[in-house]
Amino acid sequence: MVRATVGGRTLAVVMWQRYVAIGDSTTEGLDDPDGDGGYRGWADRFALAVARAQGGLEYANLAIRGRTTARIRAEQLPVALHLAPDLATVVAGMNDVLRPSFDADRVAEDVGAMQRALVGQGATVLTFTLPDPVPVMPIARPLRGRMLALNAAVRAVTAETGATLLDLGAHPVASDPRLWSDDRLHANTAGHERIAAALAYTAGLPGYDDSWTRPLPPGGRRPRTEVVRAELAWTRRHLLPWLARHLRGRSSGDDRVAKRPVPLPVAPD
Repeated sequence: MVRATVGGRTLAVVMWQRYVAIGDSTTEGLDDPDGDGGYRGWADRFALAVARAQGGLEYANLAIRGRTTARIRAEQLPVALHLAPDLATVVAGMNDVLRPSFDADRVAEDVGAMQRALVGQGATVLTFTLPDPVPVMPIARPLRGRMLALNAAVRAVTAETGATLLDLGAHPVASDPRLWSDDRLHANTAGHERIAAALAYTAGLPGYDDSWTRPLPPGGRRPRTEVVRAELAWTRRHLLPWLARHLRGRSSGDDRVAKRPVPLPVAPD
């Protein structure tokens, strides 16, 4: 990869040959429909931004929904290392936060191990912290402390590994409910677009600035009756099925495979 300085910023010009994304549902792309029955997501959008900036790119996405950080390290990292990327994203931790056995230091250790392994092979590695879930999902208030602890641990370990951190969790706009899908666990299309733009800016791609940090225009206040209806609908459609699945020891990622397991060219247009 070659870099150039333009207007005081260091920009990536050329050339990453191969990008591999590992992670869970957010890296897989939920809930950003691709129009073909699948999901696009920020990783696909970031890959396209890189391809456009340098005229091409090979891209694989190994992420599978429901995966904990330990499983991503055990199952996806060896495949990613075999693919020998020179650009990678490592994003994980949300599924750990939701589990009773959560340990921020252990999760950060797994994240750091993945970063070190990929950096050690010569890859540029990007990762990001997770947004505060409470503005999106008020019922998640008991989890805020866990998220803050995880973000602090990820910041610390990333500073040691040579990976590059996008501190998404430090920007309030990342928790704007209008950037989140109906299930309140995944970004919607606008949210995925913003994350991709943030990664492109962090990677130094030309044509990107810090506009992704700016808040959305003020929204109108919803009537209380509408809020109550929305809460009841969310509980019925999303919370209760999630609880039932986890009580049975099941995961949304059971029996699923990666959507893009081998590197394929990304067409810049």
